[in-house]
Amino acid sequence: MIKAVMVMNTQGKTRLAKFYEYLPVEKQQELIRGIFAVLCSRAENVSNFIDAESIFGPDSRLVYKHFATLYFVFVFDSSENELAVLDLIQVFVETLDKCFQNVCELDIVFNYSKVHTILDEMIFGGQVVETSSSEIMKAVEEISKSFLYPFLLCLSKKTC
Repeated sequence: MIKAVMVMNTQGKTRLAKFYEYLPVEKQQELIRGIFAVLCSRAENVSNFIDAESIFGPDSRLVYKHFATLYFVFVFDSSENELAVLDLIQVFVETLDKCFQNVCELDIVFNYSKVHTILDEMIFGGQVVETSSSEIMKAVEEISKSFLYPFLLCLSKKTC
């Protein structure tokens, strides 16, 4: 099971945090600070896999990928395969790239709901449900249409 997904910049500012287990906000912030402390102290040439038991409790692992100024971090338990989760990070970033034409930190900040929609199409309740970037994009486009269509229809008839 996926326990959490985080995107943070190299200064430690959280750009996205989604926890699939209930934790009070103070505990979430403490965990994010702990994860950032571990990430920024690691050398570039070491593994992207970390035991997260000291941060998230027993049976917890962490996989991260560093792209430009962002860390993409997934925390999970032993029921998930580490390499599959690393691939899931790649799918997430590829989907963001397709959606925002070479995603950057500001895209995540200013399109928060769209980023969450993409993540929700990939992971539901901590379980991976979709790993195809093209299928995720189709679903996100359908969701966008369903929200925009009534609004655009309203504007065209000037009945809003």
